[in-house]
Amino acid sequence: MTAIATRDLEVTASSAPGETAAYAAEVDNASLSYVDNPVLRDVTLRVGAHEIVALIGRSGSGKSTLLRLLAGLSQTETGTVRTAGYPAVSFQEPRLFPWRTVLQNVGFGLVREKVGKSEAKERARTTLDEVGLTDKTGAWPAQLSGGQAQRVSLARALVARPQLLLLDEPFGALDALTRRTMHELLISLWRDNRFGALLVTHDVDEALRLADRVVVLADGRIVEDIAVPNPRGAAGRGDGSDDVVDPEIPRLRAELLTALGVANPAH
Repeated sequence: MTAIATRDLEVTASSAPGETAAYAAEVDNASLSYVDNPVLRDVTLRVGAHEIVALIGRSGSGKSTLLRLLAGLSQTETGTVRTAGYPAVSFQEPRLFPWRTVLQNVGFGLVREKVGKSEAKERARTTLDEVGLTDKTGAWPAQLSGGQAQRVSLARALVARPQLLLLDEPFGALDALTRRTMHELLISLWRDNRFGALLVTHDVDEALRLADRVVVLADGRIVEDIAVPNPRGAAGRGDGSDDVVDPEIPRLRAELLTALGVANPAH
């Protein structure tokens, strides 16, 4: 039976035995203030069990705060937050332990799992193979490029096979070519593991390329929730061969930029 972990430590069943939870994450009427400054205002959001949702908004709109609530790093003042199992998080900065090898950094993602050392190493090696870093198991973080470090961060998040992956602008510091490669990697990992994901990004084009839905947060409230046609291409392979520019995409891009307060957005 799939468990939903809630912030008040209660556990409720989201599905019948043998079934998958309908949602990877559920937020109901969540509000949060910092020093009497409202950051989130009655936010309600669902992330499907196998869905990628992109969350965009201006700086200070509450994007990272909402992600922190789902990660269990902050508490709501009102409302409820539920996640399917323990979520995994990958940040813009890889946040790797410099005193641990790549293999040890990935294995740290199993800290909640009751697995032996040999099994942990094997699972870490398997996950590094998935992100294309089989030859870097013994490397130190200082020896990695920015893109390689971000791959290790993703591997550490995914090694426990979470049902919910939280991504806080993980590609924001990468160059354009590396970012494109990381997009294709994320799609490939999603295809193979079918997790639900919430991607916080400031890049509208990135959101439209990766997500099933794009949610716009403004002044702590959700002001747009838009379905993306033909998400991730017709087959979702993520190798670039199936990229199809739906005729609706330019209109959605303009609509999202307008929601972000960008005047006369270019297509």
